[in-house]
Amino acid sequence: MKFAVIQFPGSNCDFDLLWAIRDIMGAEAEFIWHDSDSLEGFDGVLIPGGFSYGDYLRCGAIASFANIMPEIKRLAEEGKPVFGTCNGFQILIEAGLLPGALIRNDSLKFVSKWQGLQVNNQTDFTSEYAENEVIKLPIAHGEGHYIADEATLADLKANNQIAFTYVGKNPNGSVENIAGITNKAGNVLGMMPHPERAVEALLGGADGAKLFASVLKNFVNKEEEVKA
Repeated sequence: MKFAVIQFPGSNCDFDLLWAIRDIMGAEAEFIWHDSDSLEGFDGVLIPGGFSYGDYLRCGAIASFANIMPEIKRLAEEGKPVFGTCNGFQILIEAGLLPGALIRNDSLKFVSKWQGLQVNNQTDFTSEYAENEVIKLPIAHGEGHYIADEATLADLKANNQIAFTYVGKNPNGSVENIAGITNKAGNVLGMMPHPERAVEALLGGADGAKLFASVLKNFVNKEEEVKA
């Protein structure tokens, strides 16, 4: 599989994502600038954290209108993996690829620390984790409070779309302790924590590596099934 790591003005986790998927996991990947209008030849998309366009208007709002977004939506509609972390999660929500909204943390302060999470391993992004495994990943955000109306929350639960929930003290006030969700088809994942910052022990933990391993295992298999 070949992954596109999207770069926006203000992205600051782009190199982390490229390094995680290419140098740690061994997949083919390269940077694609936000003003590009083609993702021809790519099999997946990774959208990094940071402060795209300086977080003007709302976090991710301007980025959701970037030239590259129609191509990201095309890959998502084709069932290809699309992953966004932190600001990438915000962009996916603003672009309508994921439901709900993200608002200021309850504390009104930026939060940066290691955070406990419980994993729902019944998704294509998390299958390499054990059932209900508790992991630790870094978080670093000011607008990570996930909200959704009752109907949306009911859908998320009914369709098994809640991939990660916070364990221990909720760091931002997210409803139902939600830290990451997928779309109904299961091929788009957005989450506030940063798995790319925890892919080897040297970084303080390697709990994020299984996410990328899950992506490669499940979506490569699907590509092979399609070709067969």
